[in-house]
Amino acid sequence: MSASGGTKSIVAALGANLAIAVSKFVAFAFSGSSSMLAEGVHSLADSGNQALLLIGGKKAQREATPQHPFGYGRERYIYAFLVSIVLFSVGGMFAVYEGYEKIKHPHQIEHWYWPVGVLIFAIIAEGFSFRTAIKESNELRGSHSWSQFIRRAKAPELPVVLLEDFGALIGLVLALCGVGLALLTDNGVWDGIGTVCIGVLLILIALVLAAETKSLLLGESAGPEETSKIEAAMVDGDTVTGIIHMRTLHLGPEELLVAAKIAVQHDDTAAQVATAINAAESRIRAAVPIARVIYLEPDIYSEAEAAKGPDPRATPGGPSQPSADH
Repeated sequence: MSASGGTKSIVAALGANLAIAVSKFVAFAFSGSSSMLAEGVHSLADSGNQALLLIGGKKAQREATPQHPFGYGRERYIYAFLVSIVLFSVGGMFAVYEGYEKIKHPHQIEHWYWPVGVLIFAIIAEGFSFRTAIKESNELRGSHSWSQFIRRAKAPELPVVLLEDFGALIGLVLALCGVGLALLTDNGVWDGIGTVCIGVLLILIALVLAAETKSLLLGESAGPEETSKIEAAMVDGDTVTGIIHMRTLHLGPEELLVAAKIAVQHDDTAAQVATAINAAESRIRAAVPIARVIYLEPDIYSEAEAAKGPDPRATPGGPSQPSADH
């Protein structure tokens, strides 16, 4: 799956959210609707989130340094995680608090045409932003379902924008329902209930984003398709006869580390092994271009050792006792 950052969808979402935030605050000032205030804060938080994604993408492009030899690709994951925190705290918790206060102290909505008109405008603008994000995502997700795309995408920007826009559209519908029921029943409690529902929705989306970006921050391996391509490219059946074990790790959305212990013929010379490793690295990079950091360790394959099964101590984070080489 491509690691494209979806800059176009981020910029589209930023422009839409800024315009929507201003209109919602104006509607709140004229109507006093808590749903409009919650939605205004929501759009303002979303605008900040898109700015964070753009900053993270810019910082991730810095060159590697001696202190950070593998570069700054994970900056994009860090800023995406910050987005989930902002969405949870600023958007979700504020909306729940504001809705609770409105339920305790309801009041009538004044100048109803302001919130209704702004909500309709916001739905149209958010729909445009959501359409842009869907269009960019469709170019990347291939045969994957939307849930698989969000869970497996190594670039966090498009899943973040997709979930934000989806949540914004649902939130706008909830706000419209809350305002509409408050006007029909002449009871401002419905406006507060709609606000609480918006807050709960934002918190749920923030938790999903936090879980996915946390996984990326911890370090995810290559996807099944990339792993199969790497394995097929690594073995030539001549000098490199097999893979004893292999580990992959995303250093960033567009940079993959590959480390493997490969089986070579027992009577190969050092020069032959070195040539085989260089050739294997070239094949891997041709098959999976984002595999930029490759470490291959040659070894003699042992059927007796292989028959014992995988050694948990060969996995980072496993037992610390020394293990026998395979």
